[in-house]
Amino acid sequence: MDLNDPLARFRERFKIPADRVYLDGNSLGALPHGVTERVTRLIEQEWGDELITSWNSNDWIGMPTRVGDRLGRLVGAAPGQVVCTDSISVNLFKLLSTALMLRPDRKRILSQRDNFPTDLYIAEGLASLLGPDRCTIKSVPADALLHALDESVAVLMLSHVNFRDGSLHDMQSVTKIAHERGVLVLWDLAHSAGVIPLELDEWQVDMAVGCGYKFLNGGPGAPAFLHLAKHHQQRAAQPLSGWMGHANPFAFRPGYEPAADIRRFLAGTPGILGMAALDAALDVFDDVSVKEIRQKSSALTTLFMKAVSKLDLPGIRVITPSDPAARGSQVSLAHENGFEISQALIDAGVIVDFRAPDIVRFGFSPLYNRFADAQLAAASLRRIVEEQRYLDPAYSQRPQVT
Repeated sequence: MDLNDPLARFRERFKIPADRVYLDGNSLGALPHGVTERVTRLIEQEWGDELITSWNSNDWIGMPTRVGDRLGRLVGAAPGQVVCTDSISVNLFKLLSTALMLRPDRKRILSQRDNFPTDLYIAEGLASLLGPDRCTIKSVPADALLHALDESVAVLMLSHVNFRDGSLHDMQSVTKIAHERGVLVLWDLAHSAGVIPLELDEWQVDMAVGCGYKFLNGGPGAPAFLHLAKHHQQRAAQPLSGWMGHANPFAFRPGYEPAADIRRFLAGTPGILGMAALDAALDVFDDVSVKEIRQKSSALTTLFMKAVSKLDLPGIRVITPSDPAARGSQVSLAHENGFEISQALIDAGVIVDFRAPDIVRFGFSPLYNRFADAQLAAASLRRIVEEQRYLDPAYSQRPQVT
C-alpha cells in the first residue's frame, strides 16, 4: 500500500523522527521543513534587518486576510470570508455573540452534550455575561439535536468531528435542516480542516472556526481562523472591538467604526511569527487536493481498525464508526486502563494521546503517515495489551498534558 500511495512523496516534506510512529497529528501536526526556513527568514531579515518597516514592506499587516483566504480555499469558502486570528476559544466568543445579535428574537445556544469542552465553556461564559434574558444554553445527545431545533434556538454550535470518538456530522444536511427552522449554524472545524473536503459556500454554512496546529501543521499554539458568510458580514457586529477591526486603524479616531468586511472580526495586533509559520505550512497543500487526502485518510483508518479487530484484544473496544464516511481521520479505542496503555505506547515509540475517561486516540495525518505506521501501531498495541505491560506503575503517573 505504501509503494502504491500517490501521497507518499509528501512525507519527505516533514521532520519525522526515525524512531517514532507519530499518530498525534490531530493534536499537533508534524513540522514541515518549509516552516523552519520561513520563520528563520522572518526573524533574521524581516524583523532583524527591516524592523518595523516590515509591516508595510513585507505586508505583515495583510497577513490575517491573506492567510485567511488560503485557509478559505481548503474549506470551500470564497475570498473575503475567512480571517486568520486569535484562538478558537476567542473566535467562538465573537461568533456566538454575533449569532445572538443576528437573531435578536431568540436567545438559545444549542450544542451537543459531548462537544469539545472549550466550545461549551465559552458558551457558558457568554451566557453568564449576558444573563438568562438574553442567552441560555441547551446541550443534548447527538441523536436529539434535530428534535431540539425549535423557535427558541438562535444558533446551533457543533464540532464537525467529535474529538473523543471521531464520529462525523453530515454538515450539509444538518445546516439545511437548521436553516429551515430559522437557526444559524456555527461549525468547529478543528478536526476536519485540511483532512476532510468541506464546501462552506455550497452548503451555505453561516459561521465556522478552526485551528492551525492540527492537520494544518502550523505549530504549537498556531493562530486559529474564523469564517463568516459574506451575506452576514454587513449586519454582523462582534463584541471585541479592537483597533485592528476598525475601518481605519491608523486614523486613531475616538469611537469605533467597524471595517466593512471580514476584517471587523479582528481585534488586537496579529502575532506575525505564528501566522508566518502557519502560512508556510499551508504551502504543502498547494500540491494536493483535500479529496486525495481524505481518500488516504479513510484507507489508513480502515487498515488500522481491521488490524485491531483481528487481534481481538481483551478489554479493547473500537468506538469510532466503522463506516469511513461517518468518521474523521482518527480511531479511538476504549479500555479501562486507557491512560496507562497510551503511556506504554508512547514509551514504545508510538505517539498517541489520551482522552478521558478511557480513550486512546490514534490520529492519522495522510500527508506523512504511512500504512506501515498503522500496522506498527497495531503490533505495538498487541504486545502492550496481551503482555499487560501497561500495568507497570510507571505508566500510571499522569503528566499535565495527556
